[in-house]
Amino acid sequence: MRIPTRPFIPAVAATLALGVAASALSLSPATAAPASGEGKPLFEFGVVADVQYCDCDTKGSRNYRGSLQKLSEAATTFNSADLAFTIQTGDLIDRNKESFDQILPVWEQIQGPRHHILGNHDFPVYTDEVESLLGMPNQYYDFSRDGFRFVALDTNDISTYANAPESPKRGQAETILAAKTWEGDSNAQSWNGGVGEEQMRWFESVLSDAEAKGEKTVVLGHMPVAPLNEHNAWNDSAIIATMEKHRSVVAYLNGHNHMGNYEERNGIHYVNLEGMVEQDTNAYSVIKVHEDRLVIDGYGREPDRQLKFASK
Repeated sequence: MRIPTRPFIPAVAATLALGVAASALSLSPATAAPASGEGKPLFEFGVVADVQYCDCDTKGSRNYRGSLQKLSEAATTFNSADLAFTIQTGDLIDRNKESFDQILPVWEQIQGPRHHILGNHDFPVYTDEVESLLGMPNQYYDFSRDGFRFVALDTNDISTYANAPESPKRGQAETILAAKTWEGDSNAQSWNGGVGEEQMRWFESVLSDAEAKGEKTVVLGHMPVAPLNEHNAWNDSAIIATMEKHRSVVAYLNGHNHMGNYEERNGIHYVNLEGMVEQDTNAYSVIKVHEDRLVIDGYGREPDRQLKFASK
């Protein structure tokens, strides 16, 4: 973990392959090994979770306006490194479409390729318009780099906030949420969502393609899927089952739960990154990609971790 310096910034988801009943996961506490700088990485990339900017007064531990300064600070760090790309795991804003006008110029200070993942707070408008505002190729997508496949999921695909009231996805989401609420599932929350049938089929095909090409796979989404938590995507168990079918998957990275979390199960590391918006201290990461591990170099509140996996 590093304590970065602060630069100056001007003001500037019931017909769905969800497995509606969340299965009880037998999980034991785990921690990843501390980060190690041994050996030169294949490449590095930057990650930011839950910037959640808005021109709003601080509420509880959430310092909304402070995210402008924090993201600028992260940009300075990222630009001083030789990064292959930077990705933010959703909730770039907290509310209001106008918030994009203020935070995007700061995000665009980051040099090199930049990627977005959609979070539940990113929907002052519906999915298609948010995609357009952020210049995304699609609400979910994948790309490759030096023997690794990166898969960006949209865990808001089936939700009560990302789709118009008259849309089939909104109807599915309302039915699923009602069923999960009746069953008493901890993630039966209106601010959660799930990955729809079409996206799940796409996800399976991408993982199969990566495996056929001998690529290791890192999956990213806004919502966690493990450990069991109230923030988890509605179809967390289905997402886990799909990943566990493919030995190429080495990690799942996400935000949403601002406090962070970690679990390793069946060879996959589940890392919930801490939310930048929280407190006055920053939180972001540079991840070094090696043939046999991911080394998370955390800044501010984000802890260092070393995620080991089998090399081919």
